[in-house]
Amino acid sequence: MGEGDAVVPADIERVALTPAAAAVLRRLRALHGELMFHQSGGCCDGSSPMCYPDGEFLTSDADVRLGELRVPRTAGGDGTDDGGVAVGEGFTVPVWMSREQFERWAHTHLTIDVVPGRGAGFSLEAPEGVRFLVRSRLLGAERG
Repeated sequence: MGEGDAVVPADIERVALTPAAAAVLRRLRALHGELMFHQSGGCCDGSSPMCYPDGEFLTSDADVRLGELRVPRTAGGDGTDDGGVAVGEGFTVPVWMSREQFERWAHTHLTIDVVPGRGAGFSLEAPEGVRFLVRSRLLGAERG
């Protein structure tokens, strides 16, 4: 993180992930090492969360660090994820958003999920036949 990069206060949990997204992240980490997400304000697939090797997407004062996804070791506890890939200890994945988009989404909690299909762009999950997407809700709103 560069000097002046903004970080959202730690006492507000703004990001989470689904078990399906966690399984994909475990596979991607085994292939690419440490990971990061960036959520831009583009249109179409440009508004999808993009997963990169950590540090490959350069952040700056134009970005806000929303928090870190906590990826558990495995859902089943048997040492492999649902795709049979051996996994190590749990890990975290930082999530960034363009400052301009954050100004509009400041009251929003984001859950990163994965669905079948292939998105456009350079996100690491594309060859897996899935794409990440964001499910959002207002901060403090009950899930229903």
